[in-house]
Amino acid sequence: QVQLVESGGGSVQPGGSLRLSCVASESILALEIMSWFRQRPGAQREFVARITRSAGIHTSDSVKGRFTISRDTAKNTVFLQMDSLKPEDTAIYYCNGIRAAENYWGQGTQVTVSS
Repeated sequence: QVQLVESGGGSVQPGGSLRLSCVASESILALEIMSWFRQRPGAQREFVARITRSAGIHTSDSVKGRFTISRDTAKNTVFLQMDSLKPEDTAIYYCNGIRAAENYWGQGTQVTVSS
């Protein structure tokens, strides 16, 4: 069982930045893919960005150019740098890891973008 713990959420004004962190209980290189998802109020959970074991990156068109996923393998941590935040980015952000067809989720961290 892989434990994922997110942090870094909070409240920010439009145009601001936040960096989310997701710490895994074991080496993130043991996971085939690590991703960020979000769930906006009244909506289904949606994909934001992912990074594969081989460091391949894919980002949703809705956040491309504003959000950047990265990792620190020595710290078993995946990051989501969020810049130029908009009110529509308000959501609970979840970290996800996949290993051998098993999905692991963190508890989520709230991001609120409001003036």
